[in-house]
Amino acid sequence: MFDPSMKHKTLSLIKDGRVIGGICFRMFPSQGFTEIVFCAVTSNEQVKGYGTHLMNHLKEYHIKHDILNFLTYADEYAIGYFKKQGFSKDIKVPKAKYLGYIKDYEGATLMGCELNPSIPYTEFSVIIKKQKEIIKKLIERKQAQIRKVYPGLSCFKEGVRQIPIESIPGIRETGWKPVGKGKELKDPDQLYSTLKTILQHVKSHQNAWPFMEPVKKTEAPGYYQVIRFPMDLKTMSERLKSRYYTTRKLFMADMQRIFTNCREYNPPESQYYKCANLLEKVFYTKIKEAGLIEK
Repeated sequence: MFDPSMKHKTLSLIKDGRVIGGICFRMFPSQGFTEIVFCAVTSNEQVKGYGTHLMNHLKEYHIKHDILNFLTYADEYAIGYFKKQGFSKDIKVPKAKYLGYIKDYEGATLMGCELNPSIPYTEFSVIIKKQKEIIKKLIERKQAQIRKVYPGLSCFKEGVRQIPIESIPGIRETGWKPVGKGKELKDPDQLYSTLKTILQHVKSHQNAWPFMEPVKKTEAPGYYQVIRFPMDLKTMSERLKSRYYTTRKLFMADMQRIFTNCREYNPPESQYYKCANLLEKVFYTKIKEAGLIEK
């Protein structure tokens, strides 16, 4: 039993008229966090997603009340569960905010979770289902574009540890290109100047317009669900300015990612796909002229 004066609340999960789980918590609105005091699901109903279901509803409840941080002391058996719910040992709440408000449990690990108000936590299953459907359609679209299906590699079963990428059947048909051998400019200032000239030339080309800035979600629905590592010329300019490109390979990898991402998301007949192909040729021409790869 908890002292009512302590203002504990409990979120319960009821199935077939009986309670099968719950989370006891105490809110500290003035301090900007809530303490998860106790969380449990009856033994014969565990590993069915009920724990996650409870936590997701609790998260949305707190977002509505403008409390965006959870704190809890987890024992060794609960750490795994809380990690799956987004908790970590990296506490975002300043210590001064919770010190003296929650009890320190010996042998337990303090964990925290920062909530994102833009995430509909209780709709995760629906969102994941839609994502799977989108990915399935993209795979089917890609498969329809493939002219030939090659058999899988069997050499690894025979003890081979590694093979050259270019020896993989069909790899070149995907648009993959090996990074040519060339001189690596060791002088940082010379490398910076060379890459800056190349980047400026690429940005000023007539086919560079689709890649000047990060893709907007409103203009390309589902883009960031398909493309995990986006890249654009504005980001490359910022990276160049911050001296991120310490080697030509880093620079070339980012530029190639722009073209690869474009072809991954857009159909071959689109203007974006065609712009990527044309700009890619311009880029490699300039790279060769600069002596960064062999002609």
